[in-house]
Amino acid sequence: MSTTSRITAAAVAAALGAAALAGCGAPGGADAKTVTLVSHDSFSVSQPVLAAFEKRSGYKVRVLKGGDAGKAVNQAILSKDNPQGDVFFGIDNTLLSRGLDEGLFSPYEAKGLEHVPAGLQLDRARHRVTPLDYGDICVNYDRGYFARHKIAPPKTFDDLIKPRYKRLLVTENSATSSPGLAFQLGTVAAYGKGGWQGYWKKLKANGVEVVDSWEQAYNQRFSGSAASKGKGDKPLVVSYASSPPAEVLGTKPAPRQAPTGVATGTCFRQIEFGGLLKGAPNEKGGKALLDFLLGKRFQEDEPLQMFVHPARMDAKVPEVFTKYGATIGKPATLAPETITRNREQWIKQWSSLVLK
Repeated sequence: MSTTSRITAAAVAAALGAAALAGCGAPGGADAKTVTLVSHDSFSVSQPVLAAFEKRSGYKVRVLKGGDAGKAVNQAILSKDNPQGDVFFGIDNTLLSRGLDEGLFSPYEAKGLEHVPAGLQLDRARHRVTPLDYGDICVNYDRGYFARHKIAPPKTFDDLIKPRYKRLLVTENSATSSPGLAFQLGTVAAYGKGGWQGYWKKLKANGVEVVDSWEQAYNQRFSGSAASKGKGDKPLVVSYASSPPAEVLGTKPAPRQAPTGVATGTCFRQIEFGGLLKGAPNEKGGKALLDFLLGKRFQEDEPLQMFVHPARMDAKVPEVFTKYGATIGKPATLAPETITRNREQWIKQWSSLVLK
């Protein structure tokens, strides 16, 4: 996901994971006792879980964050002849074919893959990447805003182009952000290869705002995010179906519902993968790290760290995650081969339509 991606993740997840990642972001020379994870800015893991892996394996984990998923993938491709690290976390199904076509990963079948549904294993024949989580990219809304203005929140893509929602939506740039691209692909799935362009013309005319990353959209521009501290003025944002639990985590007494909701008719399924970088300085450590990422302890840590669903079927999900997150029965999807054939052209068309 992010995502995942995330989910993608929400700001509170970053705060929870800060201690675990402190001191891990600075690059340095690789050695046999260090394994480097390259990822997007939303990667997070709790300190006890990471410490347990380091103690058991003997490796010290260094985490290098490279912006939103799109930017991180681009940088990994640009540096593939001299990889930044050993494992990449966070390439998703919207960008996967690009990483595979560029030869970014070395095959490795991680331990525990038998617990992952076949539907998530998009490179099942070659195991160049390992599915690690999934989530649904959807429009989130600020319940308080719509209650105060006595307006029903949107439910579908069609709703977003209605005059009552003019200038209320912020989304991410399809060229730089995986949630932004997933949202665009959701409109392709909804309106078809010949219809999505007309939809975006209407969305632009209705005042949609575009920013570079999920962090900017959710944590800065979205009025429903605690991280924006009331400064955000957009009550609609492209985020995750699992974002609402982030807004109630740690709140006492527990509220009846999250302060944010999900427009369930705007969702697109995102699957996040990890892979052993080809030419990894510490290939052995990289394989151990991938096994850890697919291990049950990390998988059960993921939901409250990055607000995504674990890839493993046998991983337990916390109650706060299931109680406040939206369950999407039929998210929009596109076949990976369809994304592969059209992604770059669709992004160019989107940029020409929306950014100019």
